[in-house]
Amino acid sequence: MELATPHSSGSVARPSFRVVAMGGGTGLSTLLRGLKQYVPSVSGANPGTSDDAPCLISDLAAIVTVTDDGGSSGRLRKDFNMLPPGDLRNCMVALSEDEHLISQLFRHRFRTGKELEGHSFGNLFVVALAEMTGDFGQAIKLAAEVLATRGHIYPATFSDVTLTARMADGSIVRGETNITKSHDSIVELTLDPEVAEPLPETLEAIAQADLITIGPGSLYTSLITNLLVQGIPEALAKARGTRIYVTNLMTQANESLHLTAAEHIERIYEHARQPIFDYALVNTAPVSDAVRERYASEGAEVIAADVERIEAMGIRCITGDFAAEGDVLRHASDRVAATLLGIVMEAKRGAPPVPPLTPVHRALRTTVNM
Repeated sequence: MELATPHSSGSVARPSFRVVAMGGGTGLSTLLRGLKQYVPSVSGANPGTSDDAPCLISDLAAIVTVTDDGGSSGRLRKDFNMLPPGDLRNCMVALSEDEHLISQLFRHRFRTGKELEGHSFGNLFVVALAEMTGDFGQAIKLAAEVLATRGHIYPATFSDVTLTARMADGSIVRGETNITKSHDSIVELTLDPEVAEPLPETLEAIAQADLITIGPGSLYTSLITNLLVQGIPEALAKARGTRIYVTNLMTQANESLHLTAAEHIERIYEHARQPIFDYALVNTAPVSDAVRERYASEGAEVIAADVERIEAMGIRCITGDFAAEGDVLRHASDRVAATLLGIVMEAKRGAPPVPPLTPVHRALRTTVNM
């Protein structure tokens, strides 16, 4: 590998990648915060939140689930007969040029007022734009322009769909909120109606991407949901880009209790009905006893990293320290983003990836002669 610093001159070409990140909830927005550091600034200011982060991403697209039917999004979905804006809003905030005043405003939830209490300002802003334009897709684009996002945000579908789950006891549960609250395990997830059309922009982004990520996020209600949209699994199967599953850190009592990392992938494949991953990013760093105990009280546990089982599926497993402990356990967005881009760099060169978090991080501070 021939390396040079981003600021050096000479014949070394700087790589530039098209990236698609798919998911929903806090998992996707966390990942987007890491990836946007490598996207050129919208305003032309310093590219990235790190002074020395190179502009390695020429185009970043987030494909976001739209099945939420709870909280502010659920109320607006019912009252205005529109798609739920919450996950889309979170992604806009994560990709915004400046995550301070305006993004804080978008996240603000009203604490009083009979009709306003619990609503997010950002959700109401999207609703207002949708009413003004008569087009939900245009409303998302305009809201993204206001926030100066470093990337595109696409709903997985514009269809008004409801999640339906067949549970282990044979019962059928309708609606994302009810599925999440259920204490039984999910056997199969479907959409009602079953046929939901994807956006042409979504399929085009997948086809043109150099890197496609799925996860982190709730196994069923954030990840598998997107794979139920007609054409998306097929697009992923045919994609020329490097496809990486970012494994969750903890199980969820109502979606993935006791499932290992490999079993998460197996559930995804059962719904996608075809293999769609080249790599899996798996945290193997220890989680503190304090965090384990806190999550145990919620019925959650650290996901077992059964690496051999993953690789037996033909998926190359990349392990390392990808967790950041705090009030809650989250992925370390900077380390995850750096490792993902390191993998696609090596994949472009036709070589197996180097061990993450050391040579990869150094490579990301350089440019590669491709």
